[in-house]
Amino acid sequence: MILSEILKGVKVLTNLTTDVAVKNICFDSRKVAEGDVFVATRGTAVDGHDFVTKAVEQGAVAVVCETLPEKIAENVVYVQVADSADALGIMASNFYENPSQNLTLVGVTGTNGKTTIATLLYQLFRALGFKVGLLSTVCNYIDDEAVESTHTTPNALELNALLARMVDAGCEYAFMEVSSHSVEQRRIAGLQFRGGIFTNLTRDHLDYHKTVENYLKAKKRFFDELPKTAFALTNADDKNGEVMLQNCAAEKKTYSLRTLANFKTRILENSFEGMLLQMNELEVMMPFVGKFNAANLSAVFGAAVLLGFDELEVLTKLSSLKSVSGRFETIRNEGITAIVDYAHTPDALNNVISTINDIRAGQGNLITVVGCGGNRDKGKRPMMAREAVNGSNRVILTSDNPRDEEPQDILNDMLEGVDASERRKVLVIADRREAIKTACALAQNGDVILVAGKGHENYQIIKGIKHHFDDKEEIQLALNNQ
Repeated sequence: MILSEILKGVKVLTNLTTDVAVKNICFDSRKVAEGDVFVATRGTAVDGHDFVTKAVEQGAVAVVCETLPEKIAENVVYVQVADSADALGIMASNFYENPSQNLTLVGVTGTNGKTTIATLLYQLFRALGFKVGLLSTVCNYIDDEAVESTHTTPNALELNALLARMVDAGCEYAFMEVSSHSVEQRRIAGLQFRGGIFTNLTRDHLDYHKTVENYLKAKKRFFDELPKTAFALTNADDKNGEVMLQNCAAEKKTYSLRTLANFKTRILENSFEGMLLQMNELEVMMPFVGKFNAANLSAVFGAAVLLGFDELEVLTKLSSLKSVSGRFETIRNEGITAIVDYAHTPDALNNVISTINDIRAGQGNLITVVGCGGNRDKGKRPMMAREAVNGSNRVILTSDNPRDEEPQDILNDMLEGVDASERRKVLVIADRREAIKTACALAQNGDVILVAGKGHENYQIIKGIKHHFDDKEEIQLALNNQ
């Protein structure tokens, strides 16, 4: 492909020589091959500009960078751009023939609920008879073909390659989670969105963004860049929902459980089997549990209607869908209810615990098993423990993905959020398997066990090594062996 075609739409500052044909785009110098264009991006750990010479030595015929190197190689095209990461996103879209323009693409962003909303939209539109693509934390799908997911939002090249495969497979719609990292790092640059959905914003990823304000700005940028032809659907119950709509050119709509909105939902009945909801004056029974899921369903409902579908038809199809893996997933055994949930922020944990307590209404005990990930925001660790202790009868603090940290150090950080008067109801068991076994052994008829933090994940990362570990499997084994 000709370089000038790949660069279409990129803000070019300096182009030092003539055009050239390139075979592929690379931003990792180790993967550069003869005939490639190397894009020097600035990462959090390394700067691609330091590897321009290596990329040229490996056969790069063109280099796209923010700062031109002192040494200019002969027969190599150097293109200076304002933002290499932004350029990479646009180049990736052009290279794969702008697949997002041939799909109805909807992005979902926010701290909690992204996976559930994107996955339910994928399931809903397949139920409506369409071929659909999904890009999510749990798994990517090209209609019914599963493609392993390694990041919430893939890098720009992988992302456009997947979207191109969706187009080739005949998909008409695609739904994707849009992480704050992907906006900040410009992985979504060059994509054409038909709609954007905002769920909520609470403390998360401060190890990367440093401040809540920076985190909010990353989310907001997604909405700032939506075109007039798109819709922007935000949660009116979150104070940041209105913020997302500031400076947004798209059609502005809201959903809510508590206030006036374009898509209003009321919970009429709530149990561990599901909810009876009133959505825009229509009553429907949904096999989902809790206020947070009612909000998620309201967003899905609103997005489908904004995409042109009939309210009654949408709700009829929605009522037949199943919950997303690891999101308030229920396991029953001999009078004990166990729930696995991905809640890994204080707000998400509070939502899940509040939902459980609303349903059980003081009957039986709630035993919560929870940990915090290593090499991540340390500030939320005591907050997570505090939420667990405040809403539970017993709490077992344990490991999540300790990564490169010592599990006990993480647990000590969590314990700082527990008052001395509450320590009596807290156990500390670093081994997650033993923690789950202990929770199941303590549980009596009528009790509820919540195992939070990992949800759909079927692994634990300890000292850089990925070990198979599935909360659902461990719960079933422990309950069956009682």
